[in-house]
Amino acid sequence: MKKAFAWLEGNGIAYTLHDYKKLGAPEDRVRAWIKQAGWEKVLNTKGKTFRDLPAARQQGLNDTKAAALMVEFPSAIKRPVLECGKTLLLGFDESAYRSALK
Repeated sequence: MKKAFAWLEGNGIAYTLHDYKKLGAPEDRVRAWIKQAGWEKVLNTKGKTFRDLPAARQQGLNDTKAAALMVEFPSAIKRPVLECGKTLLLGFDESAYRSALK
């Protein structure tokens, strides 16, 4: 997150932060991200939140189950999620930011 913020600020790009770890992740947004990128890219399966879930919650995921999981546990969403028009960027990748935002 810090790298993304620094990159955006360093390139003079204004942004609005919705801290879904504190404020929750709206189900309609989560479903839209999944529709656009696939739940496999939106869900942070390497993070502690996901790894700490019981195996039964981790297995057999599909769009619906993954969306419900991310709404219930917003910390399981890959960060940051950057929406810019129709572009969706997940995680920080400087070259992807440069291509999409300049």
